[in-house]
Amino acid sequence: MIEGYFGENGQLFFEIELVTNDGLNLPVDALFDTGFAGFMAINTQDLDGLEWLYSGEEMLRTAKGESKFQIYLGQVILDGKQYQIPVNVGKGINEVLLGSEWLKLLRLVVDFPENILTLG
Repeated sequence: MIEGYFGENGQLFFEIELVTNDGLNLPVDALFDTGFAGFMAINTQDLDGLEWLYSGEEMLRTAKGESKFQIYLGQVILDGKQYQIPVNVGKGINEVLLGSEWLKLLRLVVDFPENILTLG
């Protein structure tokens, strides 16, 4: 189980590690977005250096309407376990996003009054 932290406006953040194709672990803070139905989304420029395998394109509905995203097979470490997941890559993504697909694998606990935020 990993502990997260709350942002200034109640956002849910977790530290994860992106794993490059050559095995380097890059720690990043990721915003948990329950409105995003995938596993993870990152900005196109954040893809540089990861050398993840391209696997196609997908149209997704976003807050700004329909958008085309490139899909890459990414590697991420979450709660000490490495996962190989499809990652949506596009322009205009301001944060590394974790989506609700994780909720099929891990339990999210959000308790604002007790300042508890966990995923595991």
